[in-house]
Amino acid sequence: MAVIRTIAWVALVCGLLIFSFYNWRPVEVTIWENLVLETKVPVALLLAFLIGFVPLLAYHLSVKWSLKRRVRSLENSLKTLATARRSDPPLSSDGALVPAAASADAERAAAESAADGNSGGGDGGGD
Repeated sequence: MAVIRTIAWVALVCGLLIFSFYNWRPVEVTIWENLVLETKVPVALLLAFLIGFVPLLAYHLSVKWSLKRRVRSLENSLKTLATARRSDPPLSSDGALVPAAASADAERAAAESAADGNSGGGDGGGD
């Protein structure tokens, strides 16, 4: 992708140089009634391009920066949450520590009972 971008910029610069060479004539640009700017055609073209390009570039970079900050913040909160859950020992309902084997058995039993309850078995009808 960088090669294509470089080729595009080189083509743009070459086109601007060729345009400048053939159009190096003075022009008068009237800004207000009494304010007239005398400049060359390529300079006027470059100024018009920059007036349109710079604000959009600034907007694009600010949005990109804010989205990167948001992603970084979400990643950090996810890391914090993952490390907190990993380091917290399992507790029973009365607040006592539960051994790891017992908590794994309890989780497996809860998963099996949830699977049995959602299997859709039975006659499917009511009374």
